[in-house]
Amino acid sequence: MKKLYFTYLDTFKGLSTEVWWLSLITLINRAGTMVIPFLSLYLNESLNFTKDDIALVMIFFGVGSVGGSWLGGKLTDMIGYYKVMFISLILTGISFVVLQYVNSMLGFGIGILILMLIADTFRPAMFVALKAYSKEENRTRSLTLIRLAINLGFTAGPALGGIIITYLGYLGLFWVDGVTCLMAGILLLVVLNPKKAKVHDEVSVVDNPISVYSDKAFWVFFVAMFIFGFIFLQYFSTIPLYYSEAQFLSKLEIGLLLGMNGFVIVALEMPLIAWIEKRKTTLTQLMLVGMILTGVSFVVLYVTEWIGILIIGMLLMTVGEMIFFPFSNAFAVERSKKGKMGEYMGLYTIAFSLSHIVSHYTGLKLIVAFGYDMTWVIISAISFIGVLCLWLLKQFLKKEKLTL
Repeated sequence: MKKLYFTYLDTFKGLSTEVWWLSLITLINRAGTMVIPFLSLYLNESLNFTKDDIALVMIFFGVGSVGGSWLGGKLTDMIGYYKVMFISLILTGISFVVLQYVNSMLGFGIGILILMLIADTFRPAMFVALKAYSKEENRTRSLTLIRLAINLGFTAGPALGGIIITYLGYLGLFWVDGVTCLMAGILLLVVLNPKKAKVHDEVSVVDNPISVYSDKAFWVFFVAMFIFGFIFLQYFSTIPLYYSEAQFLSKLEIGLLLGMNGFVIVALEMPLIAWIEKRKTTLTQLMLVGMILTGVSFVVLYVTEWIGILIIGMLLMTVGEMIFFPFSNAFAVERSKKGKMGEYMGLYTIAFSLSHIVSHYTGLKLIVAFGYDMTWVIISAISFIGVLCLWLLKQFLKKEKLTL
């Protein structure tokens, strides 16, 4: 056990101090966005919004996220990742505090759009900062550490949110979210100030850069990324309903199953990535494995009604996620060397933001129209389309004689 513990710690060695600080800032930021998991409850219980009103607000939410990702990429290329991250954190903190005073449906929809437009400029800038603050040989593991921070933040956020609602009410969430974003911004100012932080890999733009919008291979990758997001996000909308309505699991059992995802990621993702990096496997092959495993996690739900298959399905999805996300990011970073990195990373984050808009709504509509079993068949078929996209991407890269 002691040897296993030290082996686990070894996987974190070699990461720069700046990456650790960036991970801590991301953890504070993500743990602080605890309004988001309770947003529909707040709108229904405190503002008396109907389900149709809430659905419209969530569309504003998604559009803001897409716009913020695009704007963040553009601004990062124009003024640099540090300024974008700092401005995003500070203005997001202020926006959370202001939003609690908006009570009309249209006003709140516009408010959440502006909030997400500001908040999600952080993501492409953070990915560019990650490249700057990490050495090339440690980049995928550095991203894995960031993902670890995000997962810990998303795990701690709802738990803290529940406590705050109990003692301070919903409006307390807005204040805590605002203050934590401001704290993250101040920490960024102190520890990652360009005058103090060490840049390990300069973020440069090539002469005569290729626009991401004319990069056909990247657009194929974009579609594959969107499809992966679409099937992955079912685990946060349709799958919990399936656990409850078709498998009759209790809220505690559902929570344990969903919590297993975060636990496995925290315990195994870094060692898994460190092990994979030692193998000579291309990024497209690894993304294919991740897509296939996630798709198969829905296939197994269709082929048997054995209750244990729910655990197997969750594990398949989790391993698929642990492989696909870090190496898809590594592909986007590598590809961005052909043009402007902010532009590339902005489009990379937009793919997942778009899947957020489409995935939950479509999955729920499929269940109503066809039932759970047929929905899993359709989602499995969609994952197969994702596999075909990655195969097509591989053919594009062969023509370009790239070894990704």
